[in-house]
Amino acid sequence: MKFITTITSAALLCGASMIALAETLRTEYQQIELEQLADGLNSPWAVAILPDGRFLVTEKEGRLLMIDNGELTTISGTPDVSVLGQGGLLDVVLHPDFESNQLVYLTWSKPNEDGSNTTTALSRGKLEGDSLVEVETLFEQDRYSQPGRHYGSRLAWLPDGTLLMSIGDRGAEPPRAQDLADHAGSLLRLNDDGTVPEDNPFIDQDDVLPEIYSYGHRNIQGLFVHPQTGEIWATEHGPRGGDELNNPQPGENYGWPVVSRGLGYRSQEEYFDYTERSAEGIVDPLIDWTPGIAPSGFAVLTGDEFPRWQGNMLAGGLRTEQIRRIVFDGDVVVHEEELIRGEVGRIRDVRVGNDGLIYLVTDNGEGKDGLFRISPAN
Repeated sequence: MKFITTITSAALLCGASMIALAETLRTEYQQIELEQLADGLNSPWAVAILPDGRFLVTEKEGRLLMIDNGELTTISGTPDVSVLGQGGLLDVVLHPDFESNQLVYLTWSKPNEDGSNTTTALSRGKLEGDSLVEVETLFEQDRYSQPGRHYGSRLAWLPDGTLLMSIGDRGAEPPRAQDLADHAGSLLRLNDDGTVPEDNPFIDQDDVLPEIYSYGHRNIQGLFVHPQTGEIWATEHGPRGGDELNNPQPGENYGWPVVSRGLGYRSQEEYFDYTERSAEGIVDPLIDWTPGIAPSGFAVLTGDEFPRWQGNMLAGGLRTEQIRRIVFDGDVVVHEEELIRGEVGRIRDVRVGNDGLIYLVTDNGEGKDGLFRISPAN
């Protein structure tokens, strides 16, 4: 159980707007400080931390922002996105060699010519001052479909320099996630130029899209590669319940919509034709959150800044407005704790900076969002 123990008297001045006061919160093992670094954001989707400590933040409506000491600058050159429901400008990551090449990668919902359908796309550009230049689209999901739902769209780099990209089932036709001739409901592995790595698991199968790394995913919106082990970790949305934490392996099937604990949105019945929690040939999740947490944003602590939490995972929650601290013993989950719940609203992204501290952005809409930092309290 946590308690707000202190509210600091100092406030940060950001241009003409005052940043909210920092809060000191008690957790099971230590006190933490929750501090707002910037305000005035509108439905941000992701945050990337530049080597010099500045931040890049995407907003669904299409803005890419640079945040420097609380001041917001719009970066020009971003793609023209389809803004509807869950669609818009989505994830942002830096190339592993960003300090030498200045390359920024973005995912976004790309409309067709008349805007009636969309697909999930990956682009990159070079950051020069307040602009993205030499912007190019590297990859597009193979099939356009009705806009607004389940784009997935998290990105993460593997140690070999290849890029993981999640794509949701796109909502209207969940069985697409079991179709290996369809990118929907899958985790993809790409080279940094958008081409297909020669050692992808389905590269030699003519009836399978070669970008697919794993499949049967409903909507992965939390994704990281462990910086020490190189393992892939992902959280994804179930329907009503059935949110999952997985450790995706090449070529494996994670079940959606054949197997799930989740229920339909309009009834107490199973979502499709589920009859079991598990099925042969399908990998069970390591965590099945029912009731769900609406996961989005996922990170791991590996430094010394939070010594009692070293190796713990942090899963953001949208509807539940929380960060869930997850403790593993081997491949068994032995403990979970809610570090924050309700203090800042819906948590869209969670990242760990080079300084070992925790950064997050909220997704409450109507200009009520911000960038926050969690650090150990003195």
